Amino acid sequence: MPSLLIATKNAHKTREIAEILGSNWDISDLNSHPEVVSPDETGTTFQENAEIKALAASRSFPGLVLADDSGLEVDALNGAPGVRSARYAGENATDAENRAQLLRELEAIGARGRDRSARFRCAMVLADEGRVIADFAGAVEGVIVNQGKGEGGFGYDSLFVPEGHCETFGQLPAGVKNLLSHRARALIRARQFLDAVDR
Repeated sequence: MPSLLIATKNAHKTREIAEILGSNWDISDLNSHPEVVSPDETGTTFQENAEIKALAASRSFPGLVLADDSGLEVDALNGAPGVRSARYAGENATDAENRAQLLRELEAIGARGRDRSARFRCAMVLADEGRVIADFAGAVEGVIVNQGKGEGGFGYDSLFVPEGHCETFGQLPAGVKNLLSHRARALIRARQFLDAVDR
């Protein structure tokens, strides 16, 4: 079984990716490879950060590396939190702190209903031996609710209702989220590419 390193220490993200890619790959992440350095994410776009992470890991891991950079863009906040989604309330902020910060900012500008339109966006980069092989993207539109709902998912999932649904990603079953999400949409393209790789 071929190996695929996910260039993240976020176990939730790794599990989500593994569920979508299926059992054809031996998937691990940076928690299992302390020798692989995590670079500073200095990019100004999701694509740039995904590329930085993929290239850095692929220089010290003997095999394919898949890096994801993703986050939430809220229209009323001019696209924030964007690339700072994981650090919105500060460098070491928890998911709960980031969600609280987002709700405070929306409340401060009086955003209601459709004024809370948003999207999750994902950029993925596949690399090997220090070079980019392919990249993939996905997005899902929706709205931000007034308070967290549901215990599933992670990050901003409990605040985000995807278009065409009445429940947040935190309430929807993982199987449903894994068909709809920004990450799922990027991964479907990645899986098609990986399935065609001669291995």
